Amino acid sequence: MTKIYLSLLGLLITVSVFGQEKLTGKIYDTANNAPLVGAKIEMNGTEVSSTDSEGNFSVPCSENQTLSISYIGFETSSVKVKNCSDFINIGLKTTINALDEVQLSGTLDNNKKVLDKPLSVIHLEEKELNRGTGLYLDDAINANVPGVIMTRRAVSSGQQFNIRGYGNGVGFKGATNNFDGQGYKVYYNNIPLTDAEGITMLDDIDFGSVGSVDVIKGPAGSIYGFAIAGVVNLTTTRPENGQSSLSEKVTVGSYGLARFTTQLQMGLEKSSVLLNYGHQISDGYLDHNASRKDFLNAVLDFHPSEKQTVSTYIGFSNSYDERGGELTIGQYDTLDYSGNKRYIKNNAHSEVISFRAGLSHKYDFTKWLSNTTTVYGSGLNTNASSAGGWTDKDPTNYGTRVTFDFNFDLSEDFSLSGVAGLEFQEQRSQSISYGMIENPNDPEGYNIIGAVRSNQYSKSKNKLLFTEWVLKMPYDIAITAGIGKSSMNLDLEDRAYDPSKGKPQVVSANYEDLFSPHFAVNKIFNNNVSLYASYSKGYKAPVSGNVIVGYTGELNTDLKAEEGNQFEIGSKGNLLNSKLHYEVALFQAKFKNKFTSVAVPAGDGTTLYSYIANGGELNNKGVEALVKYTAYESETGFFGNVSPYINAAYSDFKYENFVYEALSRQGDFTVNNYSGKAVAGVAPWVVNAGVDFETNLGLYGTVNYAYHDPVPFTSDGLNVADSYSLLNAKLGYRMSFGHFDLDAYAGADNITGEKYYIMLFLNQLDDAYIPAPLDTVFYGGLNLKYNF
Repeated sequence: MTKIYLSLLGLLITVSVFGQEKLTGKIYDTANNAPLVGAKIEMNGTEVSSTDSEGNFSVPCSENQTLSISYIGFETSSVKVKNCSDFINIGLKTTINALDEVQLSGTLDNNKKVLDKPLSVIHLEEKELNRGTGLYLDDAINANVPGVIMTRRAVSSGQQFNIRGYGNGVGFKGATNNFDGQGYKVYYNNIPLTDAEGITMLDDIDFGSVGSVDVIKGPAGSIYGFAIAGVVNLTTTRPENGQSSLSEKVTVGSYGLARFTTQLQMGLEKSSVLLNYGHQISDGYLDHNASRKDFLNAVLDFHPSEKQTVSTYIGFSNSYDERGGELTIGQYDTLDYSGNKRYIKNNAHSEVISFRAGLSHKYDFTKWLSNTTTVYGSGLNTNASSAGGWTDKDPTNYGTRVTFDFNFDLSEDFSLSGVAGLEFQEQRSQSISYGMIENPNDPEGYNIIGAVRSNQYSKSKNKLLFTEWVLKMPYDIAITAGIGKSSMNLDLEDRAYDPSKGKPQVVSANYEDLFSPHFAVNKIFNNNVSLYASYSKGYKAPVSGNVIVGYTGELNTDLKAEEGNQFEIGSKGNLLNSKLHYEVALFQAKFKNKFTSVAVPAGDGTTLYSYIANGGELNNKGVEALVKYTAYESETGFFGNVSPYINAAYSDFKYENFVYEALSRQGDFTVNNYSGKAVAGVAPWVVNAGVDFETNLGLYGTVNYAYHDPVPFTSDGLNVADSYSLLNAKLGYRMSFGHFDLDAYAGADNITGEKYYIMLFLNQLDDAYIPAPLDTVFYGGLNLKYNF
């Protein structure tokens, strides 16, 4: 009888199984579309299948069930089945190194597809980063991120971002600071490069080892604190999962450029290691313009269990860049690229020795709750000289970022995901400034360090509490709401204190309880097109140079933080069977309480001193668009892939209620009103277009054309830099033999020999231009990799 019952039970099970529909699909690596062999498929916490050698799987199916797909070294993915008869393709992304927790999706989930992100955020991969030499990030930013301009003061130093018309702080001659980056935040493997005071210096960063870049355009205070202009995250190259290799890459080019990179990658089952050393030199294309850099980076990832990820980053750099100084208008117009004599006489340069490290731990408590905790620190030893003198500065930064991620399935049609956390950063720094004097032993040589002018010790702290939530509803509608609370504290001590001068020795400034909300609505149509509207807010607190009136030593007590509000509507889409991708955004960003310089007359036609006050506003309206199109694909023809692209930005940026007090060249006290004038430093139109191609024989290449409109470089609009057009091209060949991969390439920038600039000094007449090389710049390289 027992045998009969068992036989009937087996028959019932067989009938049930064969009567149930089967769901089939494929699991693959999104980085290279390679199938993932042995990926686990779970239902209700139980493993029901795994993928075969082609990444394919088949499981019993019932509609509205949820599959969980996991693979070591990759993010777990959940997929809700809508139709059992559909063949589904599921791409898994490599585990986000917890150091990449700030991978700047701008909202909550770094793995969300582009259509789910209700804001303008651009992601660059190695393809975009390596269309040129791959050594200068401004090449990639300017060609691929509409609405963002990146400049540099020399061959490989003094880099700054201008995001939607906002880039720098106020300068000593009006509206803009030419000497450091302010208003945006930059992260490098989740370690803030922007210091606790809000200043970003990038001289020591190895852009040649960057593997991806994310750029949020517009205020991002709800998640990232003091980021009134936007946020940039740089992520180093990561080891390829399951692969180990040793590579040597050499790039040489015009003006003595030489770059040597040695890289070891080890992708093991539960850990990965990347070691990268780079040595880079250039003679420069101006007088006194040479550059020398050494970089050492290490990235180590560990996966002790399926619930845990431990990640570390360690970086060391030694950077020395000469500064030839900015050219006058006359020098630039007459092609006199001999540099600025005062800079050269003072041996103008920037030297940075830096150490940066971060440790992060991610733990998945449940399917709905996870935590990521990151601690980081950096120490820099810097010295720099310019026309005005010499400065030694030794800042130390340290901090932490803690986030909790939540994911709730409220019902069949509603889900709620959120993030809540805090970020804390502190900097301690001593800055000593010196005058420079003629060297009595070598009067014809460089000037030497003279007497101490100032000795200031500063302690800066900023704190951020934040939370942001996304409610997904029927009909692919999602609502985002978040808020961040930011605070900054500055304590400054004069360590060259002289009681007889009547100045205070210690001053403090506090900017507390600055709330930055973010709201957005996103609608996706047919899984191919999204339409969104968003509002975001951010602040920029004054830096130490703003809060003290230098002449009197008094605290500038009335100074308020700048405030930015942005409204944006946009659309993103994948059309023509996902061969065409587009993004378009229309925005209005208004910045108020803008810092302006106020001159105090001495009564004899001269300025007694100047100080910073809140005054003007910026009203920045613009349109940005990009299109990428896979025009041709073939596995058998000569061409394997042909992909044209185009992006453009139109900027209608104006000053409002913007008043600047100063002395004219004739010594008359004047009040300059910039209201209604175009914001300096921004081209009304910027257009980039190009085409990438690959052949099935190993040849590949790219051609890029860029156009920049004329740009005003004084806020009164009376001085305008000419428009320019650039044509760049690169051709390469890839092949594999045995355990080796070979990549050889050559390229040329500015093929037509156009005169243009890599930086404009704003409101600083007669000095104005940092020119680009006048002639065509050639380069070539070889990358040889051995696969273990």
